[in-house]
Amino acid sequence: MTFADLALGEPVLKALREIGYETPSAIQAATIPPLLAGRDVVGLAQTGTGKTAAFALPIIDRLDLSQKAPQALVLAPTRELALQVCEAFEKYAGHLKNVHVLPVYGGQGYGVQLSALRRGVHIVVGTPGRIIDHLEKGTLDLSELKYLVLDEADEMLKMGFAEDVETILAETPETKQVALFSATMPAAIRRMSKQYLHDPEEITVKGKTQTSANVPQRYLVVQWQQKMDALTRILEVENFDGMIVFGRTRSITEEIAEKLRARGYSAAAINGDVAQPQREKTVNQLKSGKLDILVATDVAARGLDVERISHVVNYDIPTDSESYVHRIGRTGRAGRSGDAISFVTPRERGLVKMIERATRQEMTQMSLPSVDEVNETRLSRFDDRITAALGDSERIDRFRDIVAHYVRNNDVPEVDVAAALAIVAQGDTPLLLEPDAEPEAPRERRERTDRDRGDRPDRGDRPERRAPREGLATYRIAVGKRHRVEPRQIVGALANEGGLRRDDFGAIQIMPAFSLVELPANLSRETLDRLSDTRISGQLIELRPDAGRPQRRTDGERKPYRDDRGPNRPSFRDGGDRKPRYKRGDG
Repeated sequence: MTFADLALGEPVLKALREIGYETPSAIQAATIPPLLAGRDVVGLAQTGTGKTAAFALPIIDRLDLSQKAPQALVLAPTRELALQVCEAFEKYAGHLKNVHVLPVYGGQGYGVQLSALRRGVHIVVGTPGRIIDHLEKGTLDLSELKYLVLDEADEMLKMGFAEDVETILAETPETKQVALFSATMPAAIRRMSKQYLHDPEEITVKGKTQTSANVPQRYLVVQWQQKMDALTRILEVENFDGMIVFGRTRSITEEIAEKLRARGYSAAAINGDVAQPQREKTVNQLKSGKLDILVATDVAARGLDVERISHVVNYDIPTDSESYVHRIGRTGRAGRSGDAISFVTPRERGLVKMIERATRQEMTQMSLPSVDEVNETRLSRFDDRITAALGDSERIDRFRDIVAHYVRNNDVPEVDVAAALAIVAQGDTPLLLEPDAEPEAPRERRERTDRDRGDRPDRGDRPERRAPREGLATYRIAVGKRHRVEPRQIVGALANEGGLRRDDFGAIQIMPAFSLVELPANLSRETLDRLSDTRISGQLIELRPDAGRPQRRTDGERKPYRDDRGPNRPSFRDGGDRKPRYKRGDG
């Protein structure tokens, strides 16, 4: 089957040919025909299966360019995904004149969005919180909406947007066409589908938790401090074209890219801090071959499809299988081959088993390339450079005369002159590694015996938990365990509505009736007001600086709140029976 078989118009088909799309994916082939026929659709498919084109192509094909009010609304859980969906719409509409697509998300100034809405837009792609803001202000008119898409609906519900999504649905015309895409079908999604979709066609693409068979998966057990040396050796011995190196945090990606550049590799980092124009420039450099290594966080690489990517390296192995599948999906796309290598510290061995169970594919343990292997590769490349130079006969003739002149005048063997010229060409960097450059093998985690445990200090002797890291303060929000919130819901809601980055979050501690969240201490009044009005799981969070919490007394009573702690000095002392605090990145 080709895209032409799906009854799409010629402008859309022309754009697809230019992009290089030839055959539709399973979700696209199953979803596009019913959407073109006007039916509601529920699509169940994992990330990386081509869902965006599945709903974007039918929408673009049927746009009425004379209508100024928004015709299509796409709701996405994160601003990064909203931006990527916008990029996809713009690519697919490349041969239609004056198609206006507007991203609407928290953290961006209202002025840009208001100006675009006044001029008229055809497609709005946004996060639920900011869409709600515009509806409440009366700046977004959905009365003429024809198409509504809920992208990654299960993620939106996990992040606490259920009530917002239902509020938005209630503001849209009954006659609209709805497409709901989700990786899973929890009860809440099933209920929403029955309530808001009209006789939907349910389409399931199975088996997409598996990674591509074209991507061999390997892992290397390595100590944290040895990761950069391990990455450098792998770069030396692996025959790669383009590569993505995944790091867990913004700071890690920038550190990796900087160290790779210092070692002579063309590398750049993209993460949540990188502005969209710079991100596009970096990705284009990767596509054109001006850049060989992209160091990225999960969010920044979402939706990235670059044909040159032959290798993916998980510098930090992800803690959930879905992120792993998404990362590995950046290579081996559209039938191409690829390679995936994950760095695993001794304590992370359990993650390998978890990923293998989820993907139903085995990961092969590899060894760190040895000194001999690195030297063999270096010598092979050195030979290739000599062979290539010998092919330039004109320059060889000129330099042959120069070498002969030196030999005649200095009575030095030609082979010694060649060796000296190699030294000049190589510079101060040695061509070969020394045998003593082998790193120490990682030590396995030792099982503790009862006797070992007897040597540990008593729990009561442990130091108090640390204060928030520099630049952060502790804030209280009015949702907790009784509201069934999780850290990822808190992070998702606050990040989208407050325009915060993932690195702006410190520790999160969920209590029965409230939660404590470490956020930047210098939040503006406007941001605080906006966050105070945010809802998680339908509950107004009423965010405010935390004034401290009571300490546990030995007699079982609690001390009253101390008002003199200030927002930067909360007490995290507990009695040892609570669950440990959630760290940033958990969940």
